[in-house]
Amino acid sequence: MKRLLRALPLACLLLILWLVLNDSLSSGHLVLGTAIALTLALLAPILRPVRAHLSHPLTALRLAGHVAIDIARSNFDVGRIILCGHRANAHSGFLDIALRIRDPHGLAALAGIVTFTPGTVWAGHDPERNILTLHVLDLSDPQGLTRIIQDRYERPLMEIFE
Repeated sequence: MKRLLRALPLACLLLILWLVLNDSLSSGHLVLGTAIALTLALLAPILRPVRAHLSHPLTALRLAGHVAIDIARSNFDVGRIILCGHRANAHSGFLDIALRIRDPHGLAALAGIVTFTPGTVWAGHDPERNILTLHVLDLSDPQGLTRIIQDRYERPLMEIFE
């Protein structure tokens, strides 16, 4: 019973999605959608062997604020590079950054942060050496960008997830 209660929010979301995609509230779609939604919601925990635990919500809020500010700044910088063209003196390239974070949820959050920020793309991760490879639109200050990734993003993510 406890498992069913935990699966209920996901099942409701999946049922709503099913009904919206089928554009129907008929009884057949309600029954079929409910069966599919409950089955998928009950099987979903099998796909997540490691559960995430948010341990420091204030750190998470502070990190979200930093990310929002950095995304806004990066949008401005990328716009400047696009509008100025070769006069912007932007040199793109790849940057390898040594990471300390090991939690898969923290790594996924870091991948989202890096990819959401215009001008940077998560290009790869070597799990054995724990090296992150980024493609950066303007790689004029590799040490500064490394410090930002490690101090501003990785450190709070380690505090939150590890």
